[in-house]
Amino acid sequence: MTKEIVLKGIPAAPGIACGPAFILDKQDFIVPPRAIMTEEILVEIARFEEALIKTREEIYAIQKKISSEMQTEHGRIFDAHLLVLEDRTLIEEVIKRIKIEKFSAEYIFSEVIKKYAKIFNNMEDEYLRERVADISDVGHRVLKNLMEESRLHDLEHLTEEIIIIAHDLSPSDTVSMYRKNIMAFATDIGGKTSHTAIMAKSLEVPAVVGLKDATLRIHNQDYVIVDGRKGLVIINPTDETRALYRNLQSRIIEFKDRFQEVKDLPAETTDGHKVNLLANLELPEEITTILTQGASGIGLYRTEYFYMNRIDLPSEEEQFEAYKHVAQAIAPYAVTIRTLDIGGDKFISSVQIPRDMHPSLGCRAIHFCLEHPEIFKVQLRAVLRASVYGKIRLMYPMISGVAELEKANSVLEETKSDLKREGIPYDEDLPVGVMIEVPSAAITADLLAKKADFFSIGTNDLIQYALAVARVNEQGADLYEPGHPAILRLINNTIEAAHKENIKVGLCGEMAGEPLYTLILLGLGLDEFSMSPLSILQIKKLIRTVSFKDAEQLAMEALDLSRGKEVEDLSRMKLRKLAPYIIETDQKG
Repeated sequence: MTKEIVLKGIPAAPGIACGPAFILDKQDFIVPPRAIMTEEILVEIARFEEALIKTREEIYAIQKKISSEMQTEHGRIFDAHLLVLEDRTLIEEVIKRIKIEKFSAEYIFSEVIKKYAKIFNNMEDEYLRERVADISDVGHRVLKNLMEESRLHDLEHLTEEIIIIAHDLSPSDTVSMYRKNIMAFATDIGGKTSHTAIMAKSLEVPAVVGLKDATLRIHNQDYVIVDGRKGLVIINPTDETRALYRNLQSRIIEFKDRFQEVKDLPAETTDGHKVNLLANLELPEEITTILTQGASGIGLYRTEYFYMNRIDLPSEEEQFEAYKHVAQAIAPYAVTIRTLDIGGDKFISSVQIPRDMHPSLGCRAIHFCLEHPEIFKVQLRAVLRASVYGKIRLMYPMISGVAELEKANSVLEETKSDLKREGIPYDEDLPVGVMIEVPSAAITADLLAKKADFFSIGTNDLIQYALAVARVNEQGADLYEPGHPAILRLINNTIEAAHKENIKVGLCGEMAGEPLYTLILLGLGLDEFSMSPLSILQIKKLIRTVSFKDAEQLAMEALDLSRGKEVEDLSRMKLRKLAPYIIETDQKG
């Protein structure tokens, strides 16, 4: 009997998922499993044999062409490919596994060819190790004859429910998985606020990151359990473990609707202090979820996802229609559109950005937009045009100081002048805000507040830059401390500076949806909390349970502490006293 193995990683998105694993290897072809009926077995075997014949004919043709054009025997280098195609052991293994496992020919063949490649790669003989390239090449040729080449590298045609196991997932990877049959993510690397984690919450699937070697220890079709609450991945769980997690899943479903009674109520403390609870938006398709969770608007629309998984840049018209749709769908509430933020771990294929030694510090966000005004202006035109169809706020990411804000506003004013000259209407009072996500912006918040209409604190980046710890790196998970005294002081300084100039300040990092920090942020005077839609009701219930006076007292005590762990312990103690159901719910769901 296979032994149960438990891997410990970093909790990234809550929930529990159970099912077959699928290893997503970017260096290899991606062939999702497709189950077949018993009566389809002979059809799949025939498809496989036809693909072998077709591949053999292609290689013979290549050999003939090379020998003819080069007048040499160089075509003989393909003899190794033909040997693979005629290997009866390999062929019979594929046929046998199709019959027994009842999966498509392309899936079984991809599994067998990967196994052969791995065996040869581990051999001591250098000549045999070099044959790995031949095996992989033949594998690709056969698979192209079994399925469309465009389907070799995506999950668009996924028909089975699976759990993705990967070394890493880029933001574009996760965007492409929206509403597919994917039950959960688990990755070798990544941190709690990496974009994989953020997108997993958006996709409403459990996720565990920072597992280090999950891709080496888990095999395709292994039955696994992903526990996104505790950061666990369990391989080949026992019957007892499966029963335990089935019970936990049932209890989570029971708790899911526990806070529905506050959906249509204001986010107001027991002594009458009101705040706004907003949602973060990655994809327009999420608006339905946002509306059902009682959000009072969108505090962060991450527009970069609109640019991903395409070979061209989105046109002004495409963007206009997208922003208009979101503005109308969320009305009468406002949507805060963040201008393009790429760089770091987010890249778009339509623009060649030099790979920097320090991508998080290089040409990203507003730096990129100011260096590429032709791209920036297209987006600004679309936002301005959409602004007459609803309440829209514009927000610049990664502003480091007044000079950058003035440069960005200068481009905005040029764009407004162009539209005015063309007779195209826009909201002339469009609010323009600044994201406070680098220490220099937080420290000079008093100067920025004189030039901005509102602030939004991006704690995901603010924490990594202030504490010198990469948010996407599992190695520094223990160093990533939202409650660190420096972070609390930067947030407090930003809020005080904003209020002195009578502008509102929100927070749109993952910290906004963490109950452990809600009362501290409330007590510091934060006006708006913007978070994953699924966190809104719990945070609203918490705010409606406590008094603003108690929150202020907690914030004052937290600011006097010298360690992040002390802040966490103090906050947890207060939660147990003022809102014990929050601790109970976090433990169960």
